[in-house]
Amino acid sequence: MKKIVLLSDTHGYIDDQILKFIKQADEVWHAGDIGTLEVADGIKKLKTFRAVYGNIDDATIRTEYPLNNKFTIEKVTVWITHIGGYPHRYDQRIKEEISKNPPQLFISGHSHILKVMFDKKLNLLHMNPGAAGKHGFHTVRTMLRFEINADKITNLEVIELEQRK
Repeated sequence: MKKIVLLSDTHGYIDDQILKFIKQADEVWHAGDIGTLEVADGIKKLKTFRAVYGNIDDATIRTEYPLNNKFTIEKVTVWITHIGGYPHRYDQRIKEEISKNPPQLFISGHSHILKVMFDKKLNLLHMNPGAAGKHGFHTVRTMLRFEINADKITNLEVIELEQRK
C-alpha cells in the first residue's frame, strides 16, 4: 500500500501546511506548475517525488521533469500531465492516446479547480487536485490525499489548506 499526496499549481510556494501532509505520505505527485526547483528539491528530500512540468515552468524544470509521467504503482497504471482536460473534454494533445490506451488513473492540473470524476467510457478515474499555491484565481488552496493498494484507489480525501484573501 502507498499513501499519496497529490499537488498541482504550487507556483513556487510551499508552506508548513503542505509539508505536514507530505510528511505523512509515502509519495508526493505534482501535476505541474511547480514554479521553482527549490519546491521540488525540498519535497524530494522528504519523499519519493513524481512530477510533470506545467506551462509556467521554466527550462530548468522542463529538463528535470517530463510533460507526461506514465508509470505503474502497485497494480495501478497512472498518467500525470499538466494540461489534460477531464472526461468528455480531454485536451486535443492527449485525446487520441488516452482513448487508445487509457490508464486507470489520469491526473492533470492547470485549471486550479479541484475535480475528481470517473470516466465510464474509458473506465478511468480522473483527478485534478486544484491549486496548492497562492498564485491564481482560486479562493481555496487544495490538494488530494489517497491510498493505492494493489489495484484499488481508496481513502480519497480533499484537503482544503486555507481560504485565500
